[in-house]
Amino acid sequence: MKWPRTLASRLALIFFTGLVLAYGLSFSLQAYERYISSRSMMLSNLELDVATSVAILDRLPAAERAAWLPRLERRTYRYRLDEGLAGEAMPSSDPPMAAESIIKAIGSQYRLTFQEIPGPNAHFQAHLRLADGAPLTIDVTPAPVPVARWLPLVLLIQLAVLLFCTWLAVRLAIGPLTRLVQAVDDLDPDKPGVLLDESGPREVKYAAVAFNALQARIAAYLKERMQLLAAISHDLQTPITRMKLRVEVMDEGVEKEKLWHDLDAMEHLVREGVAYARSMDINTETPCRINLDAFLDSVVFDYQDSGAQVERHGTSGSLLETRPHALRRVLVNLVDNALKFAGKAQLEVSREHGKTLIRVLDEGPGIPAEELDEVLKPFYRVESSRNRSTGGTGLGLAIAHQLIQAMGGRLTLSNRQSGGLCAQIEL
Repeated sequence: MKWPRTLASRLALIFFTGLVLAYGLSFSLQAYERYISSRSMMLSNLELDVATSVAILDRLPAAERAAWLPRLERRTYRYRLDEGLAGEAMPSSDPPMAAESIIKAIGSQYRLTFQEIPGPNAHFQAHLRLADGAPLTIDVTPAPVPVARWLPLVLLIQLAVLLFCTWLAVRLAIGPLTRLVQAVDDLDPDKPGVLLDESGPREVKYAAVAFNALQARIAAYLKERMQLLAAISHDLQTPITRMKLRVEVMDEGVEKEKLWHDLDAMEHLVREGVAYARSMDINTETPCRINLDAFLDSVVFDYQDSGAQVERHGTSGSLLETRPHALRRVLVNLVDNALKFAGKAQLEVSREHGKTLIRVLDEGPGIPAEELDEVLKPFYRVESSRNRSTGGTGLGLAIAHQLIQAMGGRLTLSNRQSGGLCAQIEL
């Protein structure tokens, strides 16, 4: 047997099958008991009615008997004042129950013979002779126990009720699990998650409380790590500054130049670490409404004033509520990367499906497809060299990604068909 793939469908199948089997067994027992009771009552009525009818016909004058036949006729049997139809002798090994009832009713008073009448509506006839020698035939057409016309409709309604109850039970049982799975799927260490509702049955409440506690512990752990990183990076700036002061008083030479470059690299790395740690807590900046087109123009003009090849295309024509300093930091990181690897950058903005899209495009070497997601992680660099001017610290894109997520947006990287990289911000 091949089980359904989802837990809800499996539970629904088990519940509905069990309910239908239990209901079917109960209905079968009731139907069988009703059949036995109805058959016993019908046979008792047959015995009484046949005995009464034959006694009436036997006592009536021969001329009046024909007038009484319609009064004595029933749904499954009737009387005839003749020899009946030609048929085959009924075997005595397995006679119908109606024949046994007729024998019980009048078999002790009259000599009975039975014949089976073949045809599309098979039936049998009982033959006897009245006291005056006149023939009398009891023509019996067996029929099943009648069933009420409304019974099939009631069965369908009951099955529908069973199906609805099964669906409701499965929904109540699977609903909390589905919400928990969705919450786990949405759990992101880079942004605060939504707390689960801690109401409901005891088991659901315990699971929600445990998940909320787990989410709080993860957030506290990450915050502690970022605070530790910020503290270490900040404290390292003082000894680096003292080392640079000592290097300045050294005699000119190759060693001094090497030490100075190493200290510059260390200082840059420390500053990037502090910036990344601070990007985890963006709530210090109050959101405000800005004209996005004017904001992007100011970013582009700053680059153009410094001689960088940065262009802007498209307009959004909308006001955007955001954190401008954080957004500027993101755009500067992305544009700086484009200028570093391609020498020039393009800034595009558009509105699609109610969302604001900002794209930073370049014509550089791009990023291997399997590393597009990895470069958004801290300290990951595509280039294997340790040269800061080319390889960087591996924190620029991580900071941009962190800031965009904190603003409720999304940063995705993709390679352009014409060559180069496309960094898209969705707000």
